[in-house]
Amino acid sequence: MSRSRAAASITAALLLVVGASAVSAQSPAAAPDELARIKSAGVIRINTDPNYAPQSVQKSDGTFEGFDIDTANEIARRLGVSVQFTIIPFDGVVAGSWNDRWDMSVGSVTITPKRKEVLDFTQAYYYTPAQMTATQSSGITTLDGLAGKAICVGSGTTYDQWLEGTLQLVDAPPPATPPAGATPYILQTDQDCAQSVASGRSDFDGWLSSSTTVDTAIAAKTPVIKVGDPVFYESLGVAFDNTVADRASLVEAVNKIVGDMHADGTLSAFSQKWFGSDLTVTAASPAGSPSVSAAP
Repeated sequence: MSRSRAAASITAALLLVVGASAVSAQSPAAAPDELARIKSAGVIRINTDPNYAPQSVQKSDGTFEGFDIDTANEIARRLGVSVQFTIIPFDGVVAGSWNDRWDMSVGSVTITPKRKEVLDFTQAYYYTPAQMTATQSSGITTLDGLAGKAICVGSGTTYDQWLEGTLQLVDAPPPATPPAGATPYILQTDQDCAQSVASGRSDFDGWLSSSTTVDTAIAAKTPVIKVGDPVFYESLGVAFDNTVADRASLVEAVNKIVGDMHADGTLSAFSQKWFGSDLTVTAASPAGSPSVSAAP
């Protein structure tokens, strides 16, 4: 081979290497998204409520139990990771912009149009009636009897929104009308309301929460009674912070898992275990309204 031909071959080879390097620099491997990062870490951070039995409660040894806890652990198992629970207050969850403090919430978050502005949701994993109660000491036995009275609700909840007249729901019939002039008495969680009544406080005459939480409180001898039929019905989903740019694959994967858990009976079994009935199939309706199917 002549010197000129050899030099030309070397030049061509160098151009190929430089060209390949340029292409490589222009087309880097895709960065891992949120789901990939979670799987790589082997842990998903799930926020829940430590004081919302029977959905979720933190026991004296620091562990958690309840319907939401079983649901969260099963979602993590199907993702192939373990769970690290966080317990940021509920109003912080529904405000959005979680600043990477946790990855998703399995904390009985009702799906509403307003919340969908800051959160992404899976399909509903269960549905609950919102049940009004009155304290036994108040002597009130009807919903109208709570007109002008203070009603205890958890901070940031749909129960507060209902009393304020701002509640909008997804996959559920319209809510009933609140008692005229009733005002919210806000504590951090729904269970704080029940525990306040049990301790003898009389700052309010009514308490509004999910029927599951109300039934648990009554079974524990909390001095309240149910007043009337449920005032609305909620569709509850797994929630995600929608400011996370690369969350789509995580939301999609968890939504599929929720659908699979509906289809294979896992969620129904959890509901029977913790509530004694299946609240995973249909959103019922307030008194006098036709039922609305909200199948996943």
